[in-house]
Amino acid sequence: MTKSIERIKSETEKEFIFNVKDFDRVRDLIYKKAGISLADSKQEMVYSRLARRLRATGLTSFSVYLDNLEKVSAGLEWEAFTNALTTNLTSFFREEHHFPILAEHVKNRKDPINVWCSASSTGEEPYSIAMTLCEVFGTLKPPIHIIATDIDTNVLATASKGVYNIDRLDKMSPDRISRFFLRGKGDHEGMVRIRPELRELVAFKQLNLLDDSWSLNGPFDAIFCRNVMIYFDKLTQGSILKKFLPLMKQDGLLFAGHSENFLYVSEDFRLRGKTVYELAGSHTKHSRSTSHYSIKG
Repeated sequence: MTKSIERIKSETEKEFIFNVKDFDRVRDLIYKKAGISLADSKQEMVYSRLARRLRATGLTSFSVYLDNLEKVSAGLEWEAFTNALTTNLTSFFREEHHFPILAEHVKNRKDPINVWCSASSTGEEPYSIAMTLCEVFGTLKPPIHIIATDIDTNVLATASKGVYNIDRLDKMSPDRISRFFLRGKGDHEGMVRIRPELRELVAFKQLNLLDDSWSLNGPFDAIFCRNVMIYFDKLTQGSILKKFLPLMKQDGLLFAGHSENFLYVSEDFRLRGKTVYELAGSHTKHSRSTSHYSIKG
């Protein structure tokens, strides 16, 4: 069967009817719930992901499924709906230039270090932060606290377990792997687990960045908000950035994703380095050093 015939079949023989009106309703619901702006090009993706929810709930109509959602403001199906439409692409030490900057930023501090990872996904990012700070202080028990949040409860469950396929570490040095991971044996061959000492440095919790208030204990030395703002419109981005302000130390850093630019959204931040921001009113001096650190022993 040729690709063109397969494409025609997929468009004419779908399991469920899913029209433009249904798609627009989904876009409206996910925007109000999570601030996610879905482009027109995402209609097939939305169908594919939500069709699983129709099967799981035993429904045969998108219209009825969405009617049921609109009848309640919260609940397990709202959670499943949001999880289904949340994109989670991550890896250990993704956008690796950020981690030496974080290390340099905190290396001479005497007070406990407080970091918020606001879109933790399956845990690779907060654990990369934890590894970096362990290397700065030369111990698996550094004076740090990392709060890692995400709107998706499924990925938080994975992150909390800290178990990964060893292929996820293919770009990590053998030295880091041996220091921060335990290799699986027997039935768990090919898997690795985050060392308990590292796992204890990270607290995972669900948080919706669109919530009016966040139950977080700042101020933070650094906030990682990487590759999540691209799913929000500028109005939503500006609102979230405004709520970051009281949670940051005066010399705190905000780390953004490679395709995100906050300068056109907020005047409260200024660019300090490649996708790294600081408060516009900050007068702190900083170094451009990119020193690397390692755990002792």
